[in-house]
Amino acid sequence: MINPTRRNRNIGTAKQGYGQDNKLVVPYPAVEMKSFYERLGEYKTVEKIINGHKFRFVVEKTRQNSFHACTIADIEIIISQIPKKDYGELELIILRQPTRKEENLKSVWGRLIYSYEFEDDYLPAIIIEAVNLDRSFKWTKKLSVGSQKELERLKEDGHKIKMGKRFYEAEYEIDNIRSTQLYRTIPHEFGHYVHYLEVVERPGHDEEEFEEWEKRSDYYHSLPTSEKEVFAHSYANELKTDLTQRGIVPFGRIINEKVIVENGLSLSDFK
Repeated sequence: MINPTRRNRNIGTAKQGYGQDNKLVVPYPAVEMKSFYERLGEYKTVEKIINGHKFRFVVEKTRQNSFHACTIADIEIIISQIPKKDYGELELIILRQPTRKEENLKSVWGRLIYSYEFEDDYLPAIIIEAVNLDRSFKWTKKLSVGSQKELERLKEDGHKIKMGKRFYEAEYEIDNIRSTQLYRTIPHEFGHYVHYLEVVERPGHDEEEFEEWEKRSDYYHSLPTSEKEVFAHSYANELKTDLTQRGIVPFGRIINEKVIVENGLSLSDFK
């Protein structure tokens, strides 16, 4: 009788996969070919027309002590000040609740997804993450030049950053988080998208071969991250400077409880 365990000397070891499920990684189920940021829990969708362009705000229910710092009304004001030509096909604004494991491993203020799977469709999306106010965020003191610049930006946003023995640390406060996400993260992610439009979409024409578009797409995605970040930071800085000079930002947090409830949303997700 054949003993199947003798076929592979790696059975029961890390090479075969034993114990790897226990490692602290964001799970990726094989049966559901979605990225972790596409797997939403309970959510509501609110449609808004901004400058004649349809946006769908997808609001995921938050956990206890986690909140969406930016309201839909807040984000509407910022998007309305972005040139309509820069909207492209971007339609989805996802207010997302990250898992605890993601908060530990992949904590971000937001991200741009060029092709986001949502309700059997694929569209560009900007994701803004909810934040757990019981947590603090910290950085090692050994910062790269880029990280040092980001630390200074966070201070400008109002975050009270303290220096410990090994880390820079700051408590999460909803007003400071809102300043970062509303005035910097959203314009920054739009900046990434505009960079993509300029390199990939705008040079194209209706009669071109798919291979031509594919070459531009491959070129864009091969660009160094640092180059993409420079473009996005520049776009966001120019927008924020313009809005500040015109007195549009900063503005107070817009919590219209009646509208939130009418949209089928929960007040507890925002306050």
